[in-house]
Amino acid sequence: MKPVIALVGRPNVGKSTIFNRLTKTRDAIVADFAGLTRDRHYGNGSLGVHEYIVIDTGGFEPDATSGIYKEMAKQTRQAVAESDVVIFVVDARAGISAQDHDIAKYLRKLGKPTVLTANKAEGMTQDFQFSEFFELGLGQVLPVAASHGQGMRTLVELALAPLNLPEEPEIEPQDPSIIKLAVAGRPNVGKSTLINTWLGEERLVAFDLPGTTRDAISVPFEHHGQKFELIDTAGLRRKGKVFEAIEKFSVVKTLQAIENSNVVLLLLDATQGVTDQDAHIAGYILENGRAVVLAINKWDAVDSYQREMLERSIETRLGFLKFAAIHHISAIKRQGLGPVWKSIIQAHASANRKMSTPVLTRLLLEAVQFQQPQRSGVFRPKLRYAHQGGMNPPIIIIHGNSLEHVTESYKRYLEGRFRKEFDLVGTPLRIQLKTSENPFKNKE
Repeated sequence: MKPVIALVGRPNVGKSTIFNRLTKTRDAIVADFAGLTRDRHYGNGSLGVHEYIVIDTGGFEPDATSGIYKEMAKQTRQAVAESDVVIFVVDARAGISAQDHDIAKYLRKLGKPTVLTANKAEGMTQDFQFSEFFELGLGQVLPVAASHGQGMRTLVELALAPLNLPEEPEIEPQDPSIIKLAVAGRPNVGKSTLINTWLGEERLVAFDLPGTTRDAISVPFEHHGQKFELIDTAGLRRKGKVFEAIEKFSVVKTLQAIENSNVVLLLLDATQGVTDQDAHIAGYILENGRAVVLAINKWDAVDSYQREMLERSIETRLGFLKFAAIHHISAIKRQGLGPVWKSIIQAHASANRKMSTPVLTRLLLEAVQFQQPQRSGVFRPKLRYAHQGGMNPPIIIIHGNSLEHVTESYKRYLEGRFRKEFDLVGTPLRIQLKTSENPFKNKE
């Protein structure tokens, strides 16, 4: 699994700028005033063959006892707990502060691998200019200038060094007959209850299996002859209380589980509706191209009006997952669980569907004959043939001329035709357009 790096420091030292540099994005908002970041923010980055997850946090005040600063401190503690290594960011120009001492004391007490970095160090080349930061008791200080991108590679190398990562990431052999299933969702939606219900059924065989690095846990089990591997997101424990119902879970573990799965069961809470966190998790599933099944838990606990409002909320807030099957269940009462298994198997089969080039091309030409793409100026895109470019998720590559003018709505129209023909349910479908180059373009 990917290593996790947490960025920690007092307000306005440049943590979000470093986050954007490490993830090569602009996802974190950056401005020249303190307190802009409040919640934890997650992003992906890479150094060579090694990928990692970065957590951006708000200004940290370990001793805050009230107000927004107490909540921000709680978020930062959670980020540190989830991480494998901490990057403690200080301000090279402002110098050391009492708050820096408080944070350093907290990190020293935890004993987690920590890299001390002094940001905003552009133009500061003398070692003595950073000598005061040795007071923090965290060893050598690394000067960087995140706004200019200076020292970022060295910073990541120092952060990953204590983790002793292999030179080449290990690729575990996979049995294609085993479906890797992740159960994802917010805390307290009933993930552990659902898992415990599954593992308690007579038709279900399960045993505990030690996982990969950082003590992740996977649970192999079998249902009606189909082998599954349940990837832990719900806080399963080893030894005596292996399947204790623990609802607290790490966001990082959910992201890692989604990446390592074949199918994701996204669990929603009927009593809470669709929240921002549900939409974020759903977006991450789609971004990673994973097959997905939606299950609305606690369906028995809401009345007809709440059910109608929930269905409308799913249509509006999770409309981008309209290809996924939706099931209404009650994990605690074991209601509606049978059809969920069928949808999981169907979603996995759809994600790995093989589509022949002749059939794809025929469907494409029939779709164009029924409705041509919109003309752009004097040009009308010409779609000539299609073939499959990958599986899990399925990728269809279409070749032709002037395809840069094909609209998103026309791509959705084509997607609908392909989905209907190949019965693709529960999996994203990606369509890529490749325009053929004019062979006479550079000739007189």
